[in-house]
Amino acid sequence: MQEIKELINIIFGIALFANGLLFIPQIIRLYKNKHAGDTSLVTFAGFNILNLFAVLHGIVVNDKILIIGYGLSVVTNTLVTIMIIKYKYFNHIKR
Repeated sequence: MQEIKELINIIFGIALFANGLLFIPQIIRLYKNKHAGDTSLVTFAGFNILNLFAVLHGIVVNDKILIIGYGLSVVTNTLVTIMIIKYKYFNHIKR
């Protein structure tokens, strides 16, 4: 039974890491296109809030897997959110 718990823990950690990586294609698309189009700021901002609370929960329960996994999601999702704001609302401003 302990081996199954350890295996589930490992798979869970990999899944959390993969979750953070899933935002990277969106970052690449936004960077290449230099516009956000119909990309939803509300959706990604919502993901960011959920991920942040998951990190805080990980801190409270001292779960390093949650902290690291969702921490990566916070970083990558924050980049998406910033890029949406930049390309959707400030792209028309010339420097």
